[in-house]
Amino acid sequence: MTARLAHIRRHPIKSIGAEGLDNVMLRPARRLPGDREYAVLTETGERNARASETDGAPDRWLPKSCFVRGVSSAQVQAIDGGWQQGRIALRHPTRAELIFDPETEAARLIDWLRPLWPADAAPPSRLVKGAAIWTDSKWPWISILSLDSLAELERWVGRRLGIHRWRGNLWIKGWTGFAERDLVGRIIRIGEVELRVTDHIGRCDATSADTESGERDIDMVDSLQRLFGHTEFGVFAEVVTGGRIASEDEVTA
Repeated sequence: MTARLAHIRRHPIKSIGAEGLDNVMLRPARRLPGDREYAVLTETGERNARASETDGAPDRWLPKSCFVRGVSSAQVQAIDGGWQQGRIALRHPTRAELIFDPETEAARLIDWLRPLWPADAAPPSRLVKGAAIWTDSKWPWISILSLDSLAELERWVGRRLGIHRWRGNLWIKGWTGFAERDLVGRIIRIGEVELRVTDHIGRCDATSADTESGERDIDMVDSLQRLFGHTEFGVFAEVVTGGRIASEDEVTA
């Protein structure tokens, strides 16, 4: 079976919603365009943010602990949505749809998030768009995951997990299950684009939440450790040769 690019996923706001793309232009040593372009600071994260601000916005990359994330609220994992005619549209099973302009109506997002946030966690503070894209790693990497590895994992844990809880950028179909783990240091090609696989992706408890209900349905970190002796799923890669990729492009390694 020829390996193909099955899904391209982008997350305009870190940990809050996601959207599928038919194609995207990748550039050398750059992240996926528009991915994690925005993030919501928590009140605890404000200290780091203010220490790095220029003209009211952080001017350097900040660690993930500064932001709203699914690891602190499983309900956040059930938020879906992305860009819609120049605004961001978000949906959640317990909230009315929110459609807002992130540049001028960010306060509406904070109000919308508050009921989804646990009382014992530092609350959402403000939406920021900084000099860096707010991925968990400060390096310009793209995440690559395998549908075949996911299918095997689902068989082993005895439940459907789906692609959304993993928040990956590129999903490949047609690889042998977990073959991506052996690709670190190697070049893969998607169409005419070349990417160097750089590292495995360590997973946190956010992946324990069902993305339809926003409720924990598995201890994912424990399951990965028990099954494999580690807590990794998927790999990171850096774009070496840029170009446009599209769904169903052939993937070679």
